[in-house]
Amino acid sequence: MVWSIIIIIFLIIIIIGIYFSNLIIYPKKISYEEMYDREIQRGKIIEKDFNKLEKEEVYIDSLHGYKLQGLFFSVKDSKKFIIICHGFTCSLYSSIKYMNLFLKRDFNVLIYNHRYHGLSGGKNTSFGYYEKDDLKAWTDWIFQRFGEKCKVGLHGESMGGGIVLENVAIDPRIKFCIADCAYSDMNVLMKHQLKLKYKLEKIPLLLNLVSFIIKIRAGWRFTEVSPIKALENVETPILFIHGENDDFVPTSMSKEMYSVKKGIKDIYIAPNAAHAQAYWKNKEQYDEKVGEFLEKINM
Repeated sequence: MVWSIIIIIFLIIIIIGIYFSNLIIYPKKISYEEMYDREIQRGKIIEKDFNKLEKEEVYIDSLHGYKLQGLFFSVKDSKKFIIICHGFTCSLYSSIKYMNLFLKRDFNVLIYNHRYHGLSGGKNTSFGYYEKDDLKAWTDWIFQRFGEKCKVGLHGESMGGGIVLENVAIDPRIKFCIADCAYSDMNVLMKHQLKLKYKLEKIPLLLNLVSFIIKIRAGWRFTEVSPIKALENVETPILFIHGENDDFVPTSMSKEMYSVKKGIKDIYIAPNAAHAQAYWKNKEQYDEKVGEFLEKINM
């Protein structure tokens, strides 16, 4: 009888761990087509203007054994490039709203789908653990195709912000990085999310259990995704951006990373903005801050 109860409790614990790990590594995504339609409905894609842009669909190989899909928008005679990284459950279409910030400043623009998102392959998502290598593969593609004189910068929103910060720690070729509403540490973020969404912050060892199950299923654990730790030796200039009312990824995370980052850096806390709304709620000021940052680093 006692052993039966122990086994039942053990199975319940495992089921709970698998449930929460599924939410993280196998999230319910917005489909590629639905994302496009949604951004048009919200006015974030002006379809007639988007259709006028010359674009090239590009597929490259990931180091981790799948195809990555992206769209490339070229600017004649420019050696400046920006790679824009979208957030969790979205697709490259959510990056389009940022493109004109860089096109009008003569940047070639590359937007792409992370693993397990949009038309890219990959069995699961990892919040930067594998994605940082995929981003490096896109930078490789730029240098291989357009030459060694290219100047490449990164912009990332939400999960994309975490990915670009993880990437600059492994790729010194990157000239600058703009991280919008990025998380500082996956372990801290998940603790916050369990409290925010499920009121489960008082359940002992739940976070460790979910992290352990993810390690078994997907090869990484929460402690292995920590942009704030990755920043310790990063010299790449970074602009941190965060909405002042962001509770999903706390604003304090960007402030903490800004305080840790050495060398050239800046931070913009966007007023009246929740998660991933800094640009949409403050277009002119966002544009101005990006322009000032790029001018400061001679880009």
